[in-house]
This record gives sequence, structure tokens and C-alpha cells, in this order.
Amino acid sequence: MTNRNNYAAKMALKKQSRSAAGLVSERFPHVSGIVIHMTYYQKGPNPVLMLRTVNIFPASYAYFKMDCVIKGCDGGGFDLTSVVDDMVKTHKRVRKGALVCCGKTDTHAPDHASIEYDIAIKYNKA
Repeated sequence: MTNRNNYAAKMALKKQSRSAAGLVSERFPHVSGIVIHMTYYQKGPNPVLMLRTVNIFPASYAYFKMDCVIKGCDGGGFDLTSVVDDMVKTHKRVRKGALVCCGKTDTHAPDHASIEYDIAIKYNKA
């Protein structure tokens, strides 16, 4: 029962964080879409854990924190907010990079997961 309560509390906090971030159309009115391609990596013999593409529309929340997919990771994830903010501020269309999960787990090393990302932003025509 405790696990269910913890999960419900975690999901409520995530929903609140998304709401607080506002909509893309409000925060970045001149952006018509964002596409984030990510490759998740883990330490071990099969390093590629998952490929993921996230499409973000003007009606989407301007929430760019992606959860860590390693089971048992606490407080981790990959926050792309500063990357997207900087891209919009400097009117960049494409950026590639990498991030390491800063979460903690009982069974994995501190740098247990990472992502490589490729972000493309499409702007409204002026």
C-alpha cells in the first residue's frame, strides 16, 4: 500500500510541475514545434537501453525533464529545460549533446545512465 501512495504522490508532484511550467505557446510564442530525439544508455554489456522521440507542440506543457528509465533510480532524470531555453533565446534550430543521470539507486553506479540528445526547434514564420 505504501508503494501505491508513494507513486500517487510522485505522479501528483509531476503533474503540478508540468502545470507550473506553462504551455509552450505561452512561454515560447514564436515556436511552432520541438522534436527531441534521445538515445538512453546504461552501463553494462548492452549499453543502448532505448531510443525515444518526443514531439512537443504549442499546446504541450513546456516541461522538458525526462525521467530516468533505470528501475529504482531516485531523484534522477535528464533536465533539458536550460538547453531548450538557451536554444529559443539564441534562436538556434538544432543542438546535440549528452547528459548523465544524477539520481541514486541501490544497485547501480552513480553514473548508471546517460542520454545523447538531438533537439530540433521549428519557429513560426515572421
